This record gives sequence, structure tokens and C-alpha cells, in this order.
Amino acid sequence: MLIAGFPAGPWAANCYVVATGPGAECVVVDPGKDAVDGVAEIVREHRLKPVSVLLTHGHIDHVWCVVPVAGAYDATAWLHPSDRHLLKDPMAGISPESAAMMLGSGYSFAEPDDVAELADGQRLELAGLHFEVDHTPGHTEGSVTFRTAYQRDDVSEVMFAGDLLFAGSIGRSDLPGGDHATMMETLRTKVLTLPDDVVVLPGHGEQTSIGRERATNPFLQDLAGDGAAPQVTRGL
Repeated sequence: MLIAGFPAGPWAANCYVVATGPGAECVVVDPGKDAVDGVAEIVREHRLKPVSVLLTHGHIDHVWCVVPVAGAYDATAWLHPSDRHLLKDPMAGISPESAAMMLGSGYSFAEPDDVAELADGQRLELAGLHFEVDHTPGHTEGSVTFRTAYQRDDVSEVMFAGDLLFAGSIGRSDLPGGDHATMMETLRTKVLTLPDDVVVLPGHGEQTSIGRERATNPFLQDLAGDGAAPQVTRGL
């Protein structure tokens, strides 16, 4: 499997390109601001053909370039219906600080030509890859993760986690559409139930694993011990 990623734009949101190998079809995960050139470089280097864009949630730092990326390659964009409104109205899910960065920018936003909606438990077959979709609300109402098998003895799956789980932290839940209690339930039922050898590719920062986070992430440790994890402010 080929997975290439880079932090895009002022929010350093991780964008990933995933394929079975060089010269194959691929999917793009979370093309945020300024991601167009990075995606194009990876596509050229590995002779790839994007066929789909997977969006972990609708926040602007993860979807800013979905229209130009999907349009350039005639690719379908996949998003949970609860976050679909954010494609046209990204300010509805943004923090005041982030909104201030954009005042006077003159940008307008719209849906890509081809949008498909995701559902919990859905199995996607794209670019020769199989993705398991988990609806993981808490950061936003329509947050999802994508898991795909990884054929290595010490890694069973790779999970594209968006802003659900980070190395040493979790996603914030204080923005419009976020909910702390829902986030805790999602972490309890959709993260702590996964095997330790699942590699986590988050929406910001370095990669980690379920086992590492189970052992060292204070929010997951508090949750496993029935403590109440404090609020955090990671992400937009």
C-alpha cells in the first residue's frame, strides 16, 4: 500500500493520498487549504489517478480544497450528511479566531459536482481499497473515521482519524456541532474497542497507534478509568 501525506495550509491539516501502489487509482483524504499542489505532486510522482475524495468531517481546514481537487480529477467527494451543510457554509462550524483569519478574503464555497453521503458501518470499495466507515460524532455531528486493512504483521489496519484522536490528545468539542459527552461516548465505543496494532493517521500532528494512545493518552486513560476527561482545544 502507498500512503503519502503532508500538512496543508495555515492550520497544518494533514492531507493523505492512498493507493494500492504506484501507477494505480487513489483516494485523497481531507484536502485542506493549499492542498492542491501537494496532491498534484504526489499524483505525478507516483503516477496515480484520484477517483474519490474522503472527508473525515466538514471543518474548513479539512475541506477547503475539495472542490478544486475533486474537479481536477473528476472525483467523487464522500462526506457524512450531518456535515454536508458545511461545504457551502463553512463559517457555521468555525471558531471566531479562525473566522477572523478569513475576514476580507473574498472566498466563496460550494459543493463539488459529485457528492456521495456516508453512513455508519458502510463499507467502501474505492481504488482497489476497502474502507470501513465509522460515524464518530463529538468534534462535529458528521465526523467519521476510515479504516483500511494494512498487510503487515505488526499492523492490522490504518485509521484516518480526522480530528477525533491525536497523539496524546483528542479533538475539541466546543465548536458548533461539537458535544463533549458525545465525544466521550465515541471514544469509548469506537476507539477503545479497536486492537492496539491499528495505526492512527490523525488530522493534525504525527501518526500514532491505538495501543500507544490507550497506554499514554490521558484522555483515554481517564475514560477507561471512568474519569471525566477535560475539554481540549485541538484543531480549528
